[in-house]
Amino acid sequence: MTLNVAKMRLLLGKKRELMHKQISVGGFISPSRRNFLTSLVVRLVDRMMGLHTMQHLYQLHNIRGVTKEEFIDRSLEVLQISVADREQLQKSIPPTGPVVIASNHPFGGLEGVILARIIGEVRPDLKVLANSALSIFTEISDYFIFTNPLSQRDPKNGPSLRTSIRHLRANGALLVFPAGKVSYCDTKTGRIVEHQWDRLIGRLLQLPNIHYVATFVAGKNSKWFYLAERVYFKLRMVLLAREVLNKKGQEIKISMANVVTSERIQTTSADTELAALARAQSYAADPQWRSPWPQVDQQSFQAIAEPIPSGVLQQELHALPERQCLLSYREFKVYFGFRRQMPEVVREIARLRELVFRQHNEGSGQSRDTDHFDDTYTHLLVFNHATGVIVGAYRMGQTDKLLAQYASDEHDLSPIYLSQMFQFQPEFINRSQPCLEMGRSFLIPEYQRSYQGLYLLWRGIGSFVCLHPQYRYLYGTVSLSKLFDKRSIALIKAALVEPNDSVSAKYDFDFPLHPEISQFAASYSLRSHLSAFLQGIEPDGKDIPVLLKHYMKLGARFHALGVDQNFADTPGLLLSVHLPSAPRNMIAKYLSKGVDSYLDYHP
Repeated sequence: MTLNVAKMRLLLGKKRELMHKQISVGGFISPSRRNFLTSLVVRLVDRMMGLHTMQHLYQLHNIRGVTKEEFIDRSLEVLQISVADREQLQKSIPPTGPVVIASNHPFGGLEGVILARIIGEVRPDLKVLANSALSIFTEISDYFIFTNPLSQRDPKNGPSLRTSIRHLRANGALLVFPAGKVSYCDTKTGRIVEHQWDRLIGRLLQLPNIHYVATFVAGKNSKWFYLAERVYFKLRMVLLAREVLNKKGQEIKISMANVVTSERIQTTSADTELAALARAQSYAADPQWRSPWPQVDQQSFQAIAEPIPSGVLQQELHALPERQCLLSYREFKVYFGFRRQMPEVVREIARLRELVFRQHNEGSGQSRDTDHFDDTYTHLLVFNHATGVIVGAYRMGQTDKLLAQYASDEHDLSPIYLSQMFQFQPEFINRSQPCLEMGRSFLIPEYQRSYQGLYLLWRGIGSFVCLHPQYRYLYGTVSLSKLFDKRSIALIKAALVEPNDSVSAKYDFDFPLHPEISQFAASYSLRSHLSAFLQGIEPDGKDIPVLLKHYMKLGARFHALGVDQNFADTPGLLLSVHLPSAPRNMIAKYLSKGVDSYLDYHP
């Protein structure tokens, strides 16, 4: 008899425990306030919110009381919800170190448990800064640091923030939904958009050695959800559980950006600016804002031409007038010359151009990258006499000479290569204002990660303008390789180009910014955060191209971005540099001893 009483007590205890774990708003009501009326209201609210249905499903499928991982897996199985590219997403999560993962909030809860499960497999230390309403799901409460995103004055939010910071400083992983509210329908545009992100995320991104992964969850709630929102925005909370249930049978698509390191985050920016940046980076991962480049069929390309023997190259270079050897440095010499003086050298430059450009998903497809402009332009090159190879080269157009010798009238710009890409007004290029058009630059692969090759090319340019001080302006394009994502090029264009009436692209790069990134750019400097955007988009973490950074340091102005239809439809960023206005330390670096006479030159 005593044994039967003990069993009865055990069963009653388990029943009370199950009742305590009911998925119900009743969990937020203290026992002292429970009575017949409150119980009735709770049952009605549970049915309205869909919690009653959830409870039935969990009891029917025996989900209660399992581990947090099993709870999520079985819940998604019951709802027949799958996640696309799960393994690919996990590759974006750094396995160690402090990392903040921030996501948009289109559904209001489902995305949180899905992301917690996916990220938690890579980072068992994951914590999720979440709405305290999720505490009704006791099986997964171990994931959460609870907060009240709807009230910044809630005294519980302070401890939540401090706990989150301590977790990150202990090299933990933290998932946050900085909007704090479910995405809403913008009646003006009809788009589902995020609320402004809380400055908390900006504060977290300023922690030492932090890593950031922006996340975008595609999808939306039902039309009834957004209609209820228009009537009274708090009605959305009543419908959130039903919105989880109506996702039954769906495949949830999630995109994660690449890791952005603390070195790329401008930690001197205000918290609100960094929060806006984090939000914009989430939209940069939106799969709707992606468009792959057309595949280049390199199988149809001609084989690269055989190299010209180094002895032939050296013979032509030795025959150049002494003044055309601009400088010597160890085994390197920098020369300039014309095709009529060194035809085999120019043929080898054209071969190397094609070789290098093909590595960047460009190239003419011919055995050499050459055209009739090679006949009239000046060729600047770095030659390694120890190895007998051309290290790199520039093609320079002396506009005063080109227009005087080859233009049919004063408005004819056909001798200028870039007139094929851009429509110039007379004030931009004319005979009375000599310019150097810089283009077709390259460094052979062995020197592309070396400071030496680029430095010698620019020392050569500096020496050339000291010999020809009438050239006060450099202009040209920086080719933006198709190894860059289209999103990156759109961001570079938006960040750097200052449109003006004196020049326009004949063939525009037609890939606009995401509307939410445009909104960010209207309030903050896109240029200041360009490196962070690029690292999040580019799989290999590419930054601003080295040559472009170089021009930026010289104070370049960027006028337009066009597509070069004669160069594998490669985007080119048109720029100009007024050398006398460049930072003194920069031009002194390249013009060396001739800097004073160059700056004092008056035509």
